[in-house]
Amino acid sequence: MYRPYSSSLADSRPFPDVESQIRNLTQDFVTAFNTGNYDQVAGQFDREGVFMAPHHEPAQGPKAVERLLREFSEAGLEDLRLETTRVEYSGDMAMETGRYSLAIRQSNGTTVPDRGKYVRVWRRLGAWLIVAHC
Repeated sequence: MYRPYSSSLADSRPFPDVESQIRNLTQDFVTAFNTGNYDQVAGQFDREGVFMAPHHEPAQGPKAVERLLREFSEAGLEDLRLETTRVEYSGDMAMETGRYSLAIRQSNGTTVPDRGKYVRVWRRLGAWLIVAHC
């Protein structure tokens, strides 16, 4: 006979839904970028994942993504903010759209704001990983 295990240590909350997981991963992405942990950001990419930044060649794979993010930092990009506006998913694939804002530090010490939109495709490979980001 099956008896449920009851313990005060057992977590009664259900697993987070896909949308919550994607939103949380997006905030992890922002925190890692803003603290200079580009390896952690790149770790969110699948080994074949591609980051397609404007005016740059696509960066494929975590190492190439990490290099590009370091270039962005050296060019003065900082204070990244991402706002997820939509998450659609089916099975092990998810699509996220949203808005971004960031500051671009100029050589004279001033900053220029930039903002726009983004789209990301995620695939669940044990964990959710980015397969395309532009």
